[in-house]
Amino acid sequence: MTLLILGIILFLATHLIRVVAPGFRVSMIERFGETGWRVINSVMSLVSLVVLIWGYATAPVINLWFPPAGMNHLTTTLMLFAMICLVAGFLPAGHIATKTKHPIVLSIKIWAAAHLLANGDLASVLLFVALLGWGVVLRISYKRRMRAGELVLRPFVSARWDAIAVVGGIVVWALITMWLHKLLIGVAPLAM
Repeated sequence: MTLLILGIILFLATHLIRVVAPGFRVSMIERFGETGWRVINSVMSLVSLVVLIWGYATAPVINLWFPPAGMNHLTTTLMLFAMICLVAGFLPAGHIATKTKHPIVLSIKIWAAAHLLANGDLASVLLFVALLGWGVVLRISYKRRMRAGELVLRPFVSARWDAIAVVGGIVVWALITMWLHKLLIGVAPLAM
């Protein structure tokens, strides 16, 4: 459990630098350049992710509660919306991107909340509460940066990108649900 907690701390520390220590980020860019800082931050992020995954995989199973039967189906359904938002975040802005403002952050929040519904063990609760909190903090930060004029929302381009986001999200969701989740995590989402 210690390794998981360390992984969560490292992950949040590397992924919230701009939010909690913008001066540190600026000083690192001045010292190493934009590319140098991106390389350093990427390596730190990768290390934190490896520690987090390793910690989660090796954490003992301590059940806090047992989710009701069928909760995995609700989680799987919510994940469809998370995947559509995720794909929309990488495309030129359609209605999904402009209405949600930050579709990737929304995707993270849906993903974390959905997984909290289906997992009652301590390691999962720690992980998904931390990631949900991260998503909430990012959304608040983005809102403040928008008010300060530091961040501008992408302008609407075409509803065509919404159709592409929906189709792409369904494809990603199907791949994860039917194959990748079992392969990577060891759990088939719909088998429970």
